[in-house]
Amino acid sequence: MVDLAFSTNAYTRHALPEAIESIADHGYAGVEILGDEPHAYFPTFDDADEERLVAALDDSELRVSNINANTATGYYDDAPPSSFFDPSVITADDDDREWRIEYTKRAIDLAALTGAPAVCLATGRPLPGTPPERAHEYLRDSIGAILDYAEEHGVDVGIEYEPELLVECTEEVLALIDDVGRDSLGINLDVGHAAVYGEEPVEAIRRSAGHVTGVHLEDIVGGVRGKHYHRIPGEGDLDFRAIFDALDDIGYDGFATLELYTYPDRPDEAAQEAYEALSTYC
Repeated sequence: MVDLAFSTNAYTRHALPEAIESIADHGYAGVEILGDEPHAYFPTFDDADEERLVAALDDSELRVSNINANTATGYYDDAPPSSFFDPSVITADDDDREWRIEYTKRAIDLAALTGAPAVCLATGRPLPGTPPERAHEYLRDSIGAILDYAEEHGVDVGIEYEPELLVECTEEVLALIDDVGRDSLGINLDVGHAAVYGEEPVEAIRRSAGHVTGVHLEDIVGGVRGKHYHRIPGEGDLDFRAIFDALDDIGYDGFATLELYTYPDRPDEAAQEAYEALSTYC
């Protein structure tokens, strides 16, 4: 049976403990921790922050579905308001790439501390001067180092594919998993990303069977090949009954996490409406 979680990346105008308390109030069983500013940006997330996080989790009785280490906007003094993946695990600069590897290891530390089963990681975009074949070399080397560390801590790593990134669809992430050949590497499957790329979410779920470390949910206006803008379920065109049936069919019994970072001005409303729309499917 799938449990619903909600990501704190919708609550970027709130402190992390406050976000956790609010998510619990809306009925969710789990919470995804944003591994970035303003919640858990690892270079500045210290022991006191960890203690406050653990206390908030204890008080709320929420389980942690995932540590979301896709972005690292805190790296920049003046990062743009959109998702910022660089420096990534395919960045050409050796020092920057190593920085991102170490950053992901800190996400793994937090997963181990909080009992989260996995961290998610985006591959980043191949930037000018780094052709895809070279980027894939960097990716394999980076993932090897990350998985060595993750396996020591009993944490899985889910690649979250996304259009325009180096790994942008189900076929590519499955090819990567096959190439790497390690059980600790899987897929953090964002059904909206599959749809925007042009895949049927149900088919993406079925093809990913046995490799899903976590699921991200949001609605997409236009459905398959729709616009990449995360909407509250019911405001777009995805068939969530079919999505939950497919998750059940493949035997997935982890968390499905609402990722509604597009609602920072009304996260409580988004969380409540999403829960009301989807809780009957769980």
